[in-house]
This record gives sequence, C-alpha cells and structure tokens, in this order.
Amino acid sequence: MRSPFYLAVTGVLTACGPQAATGPGNDTQDPVVAEAVPAMPSRNLQRSEPAPPAPGQPGGLADDRTPLSEAPFAKTSAQGAGDVVQTYYALLEARRYEAARRLWGSGGDGRGASAEAFADAFRGYAEYHARVGKPGEIEGAAGSLYVEVPVQIHGREASGKAFSHLATVTLRRVNGVPGATADQLRWHIERVTPAPPGGGGEARAPAGQRRSDRSSPDG
Repeated sequence: MRSPFYLAVTGVLTACGPQAATGPGNDTQDPVVAEAVPAMPSRNLQRSEPAPPAPGQPGGLADDRTPLSEAPFAKTSAQGAGDVVQTYYALLEARRYEAARRLWGSGGDGRGASAEAFADAFRGYAEYHARVGKPGEIEGAAGSLYVEVPVQIHGREASGKAFSHLATVTLRRVNGVPGATADQLRWHIERVTPAPPGGGGEARAPAGQRRSDRSSPDG
C-alpha cells in the first residue's frame, strides 16, 4: 500500500511526467501533465524550506491516513484531478509559469490574467511549495464535472518571511457531452479559493459556487 494522499510537491517533481500512473483515460491526458517537470536543486530546498503545519495540526491539511490504491487510475478520475494539481504546483515551484497557466481552462485564459501578469503574481516569492491533499468526490452540474482538491501552500516571500495557508483547488471538465473536444474532457483548474484568515480547517468553497476567485496569487 502507498502512503496517504497528501504529498509535498517538492517530493513529486519528477513523478508528474510520463512515468505517472497509467490506465483507462490516458487518451484524455493533458499534454502539460504528461510533460516531465525538472527537479529543483535539492540543496536550496533542504536548507531553507520552511516547515508548514503538519497534517492534522491547526493550519495543516486533514490527516487522512487512508492508503492509496496501487491500481492504475484514469486521468478522468478524482485522483487524476489530484495529479493535475500536483503538476500545477510543481510547475510553479520550478518557475515554469507559462506551463502552469496552461492547466487553467481555455488554454490558460480561464485564469483571467495574461501570461505576464500570471508570472508576475508569483515572482515575489523566494520559495513557493505546496502539499496536495486527498481529492473530494466528483460532482456534476449542467454537463460538467467538478472536483475539489485541498492544498497547503507554503514558502518564503522575497523578504524572507515564511508563510503557510490552506486553499481549495476546484477542477472542471466536460462530462462526455457530444461534440466535446479532447481538451474539454480533461481536468482543468476552474478556481483556487483561499481559506478564510485564521481558518484552521480544510478549505472548502461555498456550495454551488462556480466562479473563479482570481484575486489571490495562489492560482
């Protein structure tokens, strides 16, 4: 059995490429997800990465110790959505901002910011890391499927000040609608919702909310 789902992105940088789990649904695999993500220099991470709250602790992810199945998973599954989120934050950590932006809907335009503005939102961080939690259940609405993935974002600002906070990444894909393109059938990031200030629990967006919150550089 594998370890619980929550993973530090720094530990999955090289696991987000073609060697990621295969199985039914690979025909809808996102080209960006299939692209190998180079590992960051380990000396920097080992020396300066601030330690965020541990799972189960205030400010940390939920402490879900359910082991992951070793079976291959479909890219259209909830675990496939979690794989997209892992890749997204690994790309941000590697400062590959354009590739990260493409994981949003409409080839990146769903983020609501130009490629330059998107990159500028993250350049103010000296370090940017994430832990990815266990995806929620897939929900359907008006021909689309949605799934929420909790994340714990942490690192250091350019000033050297450490930060850590929770957010929820909501992903969307079309639910087999006739005429849907291969791109529409893939999971894309719909929004990133930061947890309320001082919230100690897992971040969740209000029920039924489907409008992206683009005010935060978290996504």
